[in-house]
Amino acid sequence: MGAYQTVAVGTDGSESSYRAVDRAATIAADAKALLLIICAYKPAKSTGEAEQALGEDAAFHVVGSTPAEETLRDARERAAAKGSVEIDTVAVEGDPIDRVVEVVADRKADLVVVGNRGLNSLAGRLLGSVPQGISRRAGSDVLIVHTT
Repeated sequence: MGAYQTVAVGTDGSESSYRAVDRAATIAADAKALLLIICAYKPAKSTGEAEQALGEDAAFHVVGSTPAEETLRDARERAAAKGSVEIDTVAVEGDPIDRVVEVVADRKADLVVVGNRGLNSLAGRLLGSVPQGISRRAGSDVLIVHTT
């Protein structure tokens, strides 16, 4: 297999997800690949219920498209600082696993970089966390970066 052409990474604005962006950016820069940064967000109207359902994790779920755009702008700046040249950002509404997997398939990314945040949490064990869900369903290589 040759070098990666498209490296995808998801971010939710959390520090650990930005560490995954940094790692993906470094890999993309080395491979001269396109870096695809994805941020899934919830529609703004459902904030209250979402926060009750998620408890303390709610802080790491982006609500509304404006914060998603801001998160992506920050992520793009970090990626550029790591040497990535070709950077695309995508803000998509919906479930982080479903949306990231869809974008990865649609854009034919050959590497997906995810942080390990959530892998060990109780909710992660019960529900299958975002990184586990992505690695099971993405038809590409998946790199789990130790970000916590």
